[in-house]
Amino acid sequence: MLHMEGPLLTVDVSTRSVEETDIDSILEQFVGGRGLNVRLAHERIPFDADPFGPENSLFFSTGPLQASDMSFTGRTAATSVSPLTNGLASSNAGGFVSRPLQDTGYASIEITGQSDELVTVHVSDEGVDVTERPDLEGATVPEVADALSEDGYGPESQIAIGPAGENQVRYASMMTFEHRAFGRGGLGAVLGSKNVKAVTFEGDSAPDIEVSDVAKEVTREAATEDHVLKRQGTAFETEWVNDELSLPTKYWERMDFDEGVEGISGDRVEERKYEKATCSKCAFACKLPTRDEESGVETEGPEFETVFAFGSNPMVDDIVSVMKSNDLCDKYGLDTISAGVSITAYLKANDEFGNSELIHELIEKIAHREGEGDMLAEGVDRFADELGVKNWTVKGLEFPAHDGRVSHGLALSYCTANRGADHMYSAMNIYDYFQADDPSTLEGKPDILPEVENQKAVNDTAVFCRFSRNNVLETWDGEDHRDRYTALMDASYEDLMDLGSRIVELERHFNNQRGFDRDADMVPYEIEGIEAGLDRYYELRGWNQDGTVPEENVAAYT
Repeated sequence: MLHMEGPLLTVDVSTRSVEETDIDSILEQFVGGRGLNVRLAHERIPFDADPFGPENSLFFSTGPLQASDMSFTGRTAATSVSPLTNGLASSNAGGFVSRPLQDTGYASIEITGQSDELVTVHVSDEGVDVTERPDLEGATVPEVADALSEDGYGPESQIAIGPAGENQVRYASMMTFEHRAFGRGGLGAVLGSKNVKAVTFEGDSAPDIEVSDVAKEVTREAATEDHVLKRQGTAFETEWVNDELSLPTKYWERMDFDEGVEGISGDRVEERKYEKATCSKCAFACKLPTRDEESGVETEGPEFETVFAFGSNPMVDDIVSVMKSNDLCDKYGLDTISAGVSITAYLKANDEFGNSELIHELIEKIAHREGEGDMLAEGVDRFADELGVKNWTVKGLEFPAHDGRVSHGLALSYCTANRGADHMYSAMNIYDYFQADDPSTLEGKPDILPEVENQKAVNDTAVFCRFSRNNVLETWDGEDHRDRYTALMDASYEDLMDLGSRIVELERHFNNQRGFDRDADMVPYEIEGIEAGLDRYYELRGWNQDGTVPEENVAAYT
């Protein structure tokens, strides 16, 4: 099976020490990206680690396909214990940093310990520099990008945090290329707890990994395909989801935003897109530089989830307001989903739906933990009772836009996802929307869920952009696409699914040691047959019916 090459580099910012570890045997089993990070985290992070403590580690890696010039490979993976969910969380981001990271010659880079002073960490194939940077205290993400660029480390080589990460907002993002986010799970707060403002990468030691000629076909199609994602990003979904399914509105009180959806639709985004943009070596070019000439607001996006989080759910019908919310979150380093849902909970408690000015004010307060922002920075799971609102989370992670109340396969996947309420963990909504006879039933879906979770784990390990599904791996009915995937990864489909299963199982086992079991696998609404669905899912995974992984399952590969 195709896999990354190179050692693990550990940088302890407490002692400023550096260590290299041979991980060839692990790479053979876990390839790179999310898979490699999860395997290393399972071994090297104590099961009882405090997410904000020096014993927690943050792992960065790319996958073997970043050694190619193929489209959809401009992504980087990161894994740590989440301060939001208290479980193991993996996230990945686009942009351009995957190639500079791979150029260092390391398969994975571990940041551990806790610095007494605010520092930046520069990793190259010639060594590691840990530099005290008190001048960057409180700096926004663009300010960090400018400062490091002056030092010769361009935005394409940076992973940075803003004030939200420094202030340990539990859903703070790490940012790269200013607008590309390691969004969900609060990994920016982990970096902030270590007093690391940014990590930069450079070198000339990328591994020589030979990738199938199928890569050329994928890139050619990415360049020539006429796809709405290139014009509107995922915002194209907004009106369709509102009309045909459910677009959560008014803090989930309603399932449509009929009176305001046109003002936040994909057409409104497309009208303000002023140039093409992409990620490293990708010809698909789906990014959305947007500008509103009248107000002067300029950002990248918003994508569909941000449109929901700062549009329909808080009942804002103005795309420019959503653009401003998006830009503020990127500037301060905040996950737009968790930030938007947390703010919308506050709007509900104070009957302030639609108040754009208050929303923008609260984003700044959250990032700096000022006033009520200090409470909102903790996430909905920790403040819902105090505000007297419903707790719209699973495992502490705020819900995205795709609504499990009408997409029952997705609801089950929210229950089982190790990261919590995360539609990207399995993308079961795609099956419910386009393949299932009826989205609002669980019939047959527990049997499908383990496979699609495994597929997404492999995607995050390769590392592939999820938009590649039309070009590389069609989940349910595209054998030609499946053949492409196996050719690229030089493995049988069965071997790839075994890899995905090991990754999901290790995540679950780690979280089990932190107290997660079946009780955590539940959504905050009624779904007919959900308990039987969980029974079947655990059976197919070979897990105990209490949602825990038998020790013998993981003994062979830990």
